[in-house]
Amino acid sequence: MAAGGRASEPPAELSHYVVARPIYSEPGFQEENERRPPLPPTLRERAQAACRCSRKRAFQIAKSFLPILEWLPNYRVKEWLISDIISGLSTGLVATLQGLAYALLVAVPVGYGLYSAFFPILTYFFLGTSRHISVGPFPVVSLMVGSVVLSMAPDENFLIEGSNATGTNVTGALIDTESRDAQRVLIASTLTFLVGILQVIFGVLQIGFIVRYLADPLVGGFTTAAAFQVLVSQLKIVLNVSTKNYNGVLSIIYTLVETFEKIGTTNIADLIAGLLTIFVCMVVKEINDRFKHKIPIPIPIEVIVTIVATGISYAADLEKKYNAGIVKSIPRGFLPPEPPNVSLFSQMIAASFSIAIVAYAIAVSVGKVYATKYDYAIDGNQEFIAFGFSNIFSGAFSCFVATTALSRTAVQESTGGKTQVAGIISAGIVLISIVALGKLLEPLQKSVLAAVVIANLKGMFMQVFDVPRLWRQNKVDAMIWVFTCIASIILGLDLGLLAGLLFGLLTVVLRVQFPSWGGFGNIPGTDIYKKVKDYKNVIEPEGVKILKFSSPIFYANIDGLKSSLKSTVGFDAVKVYNKRLKALRKIQKLIKKGKLKATKNGIISEPGINNEAFETDEEPEDNPDLQVPTKEVEIQVDWNSELPVKVNIPKVPIHSLILDFGAVTFLDIVAVRSIKTIIKEFERIDVRVYFASYQDNLISQLERGAFFDDTVRKDIFFLTVHDAVLYIRNQMTYSDNQDPIFEKISLMQESKEPIEFTEASQPDDELDVQEEAMRRLAS
Repeated sequence: MAAGGRASEPPAELSHYVVARPIYSEPGFQEENERRPPLPPTLRERAQAACRCSRKRAFQIAKSFLPILEWLPNYRVKEWLISDIISGLSTGLVATLQGLAYALLVAVPVGYGLYSAFFPILTYFFLGTSRHISVGPFPVVSLMVGSVVLSMAPDENFLIEGSNATGTNVTGALIDTESRDAQRVLIASTLTFLVGILQVIFGVLQIGFIVRYLADPLVGGFTTAAAFQVLVSQLKIVLNVSTKNYNGVLSIIYTLVETFEKIGTTNIADLIAGLLTIFVCMVVKEINDRFKHKIPIPIPIEVIVTIVATGISYAADLEKKYNAGIVKSIPRGFLPPEPPNVSLFSQMIAASFSIAIVAYAIAVSVGKVYATKYDYAIDGNQEFIAFGFSNIFSGAFSCFVATTALSRTAVQESTGGKTQVAGIISAGIVLISIVALGKLLEPLQKSVLAAVVIANLKGMFMQVFDVPRLWRQNKVDAMIWVFTCIASIILGLDLGLLAGLLFGLLTVVLRVQFPSWGGFGNIPGTDIYKKVKDYKNVIEPEGVKILKFSSPIFYANIDGLKSSLKSTVGFDAVKVYNKRLKALRKIQKLIKKGKLKATKNGIISEPGINNEAFETDEEPEDNPDLQVPTKEVEIQVDWNSELPVKVNIPKVPIHSLILDFGAVTFLDIVAVRSIKTIIKEFERIDVRVYFASYQDNLISQLERGAFFDDTVRKDIFFLTVHDAVLYIRNQMTYSDNQDPIFEKISLMQESKEPIEFTEASQPDDELDVQEEAMRRLAS
């Protein structure tokens, strides 16, 4: 060891590596290493593997469906039980209050929020794979359910005449609130049942991957917009201002406008209670966050505020004296299970799909955070099944959709919760509230519950500060965040989520359609190739261009590949070929007119005759004179020299093109056909195309696409770019410098030495000069 405690540096000769091996093309590598083509299993083998069962496999299947069989036998009673009990008690108190509060978002009587905080936990305890999340209502999901409930059962559907009504709407018309609430509970529970069915189907079909399309920026923008929607929906409850229930596009704007138009009717008692609750809750939550290492158990401020507010409301009789809005009635005990109203499925299927995905995404996102922290894994597909059965079960008991709440899960984890035993204990606390304590909360003001909801939105509103960081790190992600947030605010949560998802997918398509590419060169003395623009010491091999295309190649970006090819080589192969054809036609015409003489060594002008070869190149290419057969004359052209015709032909300074496909993961049939066309376009102007650093699966895709034939063979594929460069260098060095099709001789405009004019009679079976030249170019 060195004096400073670091290992001594290795000798210089050990910091280099030297490899000596053959230059590998694809056929040579396969032959030398005896490639074994993969043999896909037969249908019979697949059926046998699927049907084979043993005791061990059966137990593994049972554990995958019932994860409780995995963790409960390993439960450490002495170490974990006390922590789970303390955590369950704390979480149960918070869950009770949040269940009541989030029922306001669903537009159902608050007592049904207690059911939604109790039933889902019972099934998740057996089926869930996360040990720390607290299952129950969440404000974003509750608001999405509420939007469906309000759209399908608005107040206008329950207007009645007479004196038997139990409430009034904003215009003073009578409303049958009992029938309205019963219908809304039925809609919410039916929606929950349908969401559960969809989630189970997703889990069985193993499509838990769908949540991957909900990127973190998209979820952040969506939940922030949802927090704003929740704030607006609860604002009228804090003010105790009656407004219409708006849904759909711009509903949040309409709600805000009407709320502020009627702000003069604000109930002062409710406003004061709401503002005090918000202030106290946010201050104490801040204290909990800052001193969480010193406080063993977070202060359950929501519970404390609720108890105090209930006592004050009961003692001061705020409902009668100040017309404050109170809970009034909380059902005691449980309702019998009821089947869903299947006839409503068709009206809510679209909304239920987005709710199922969002509820699952939120739960899995939170679950992964704690799974990573405590070093265990959660199964995405099993989570779909767990939440699906939880929602099916709870939907039968008049509950609304369950997922997990961030704040409630944080309480369960921070108070020492180790497993879902804490969740069962929290369900026990909610059960006590349902059976015995519910009546005690009837004097509680609704504005206090709404204020508790608003106070719990702080974390979601703080996500706004992620935007500057995202903008510095990745501007596309920042745009996804902002677009999703604005769309969800303006269009509503369901359409906003769909718009954000489509926008996010569009950015992916655009990034794939316009990928990074560049011309590469060699670091002298190495087999390392880097972008020419990025390094001063990079040198392009003479006569060779190397293009790296960093994307899958398919129908949407094949034009991008062609464009990058033109930029890299500096010319358009098709245009070069067409210009050469045009020049050959002009030369042939001038030879026929006697303006030029052709020999086997080139072309010269007739002495003493004005060379009219420099004609405008606007002459029609389909001149009928060009079709007249002439005597066969060997005309060979050096296209990089000066020509005796006025045709601007781009120079072709390269003889080889290497396509680095190391970052190409797949090719579709359009790409296969287009690449084959590209090879032919370059080869007919005497530029050979090679492929390097490809993945093995590309060869299989090319074979299936009928890419290889007598002219396009596998020997143009090389394992690395350096293999291709060395092969090209060897070919140029050791070949006889004669093209197999063309003889390379110069075009001459004048010659001082006597030139023998060679003329050959044209056999009947040979082509004329133009057709022969075109044949040679096209070959």
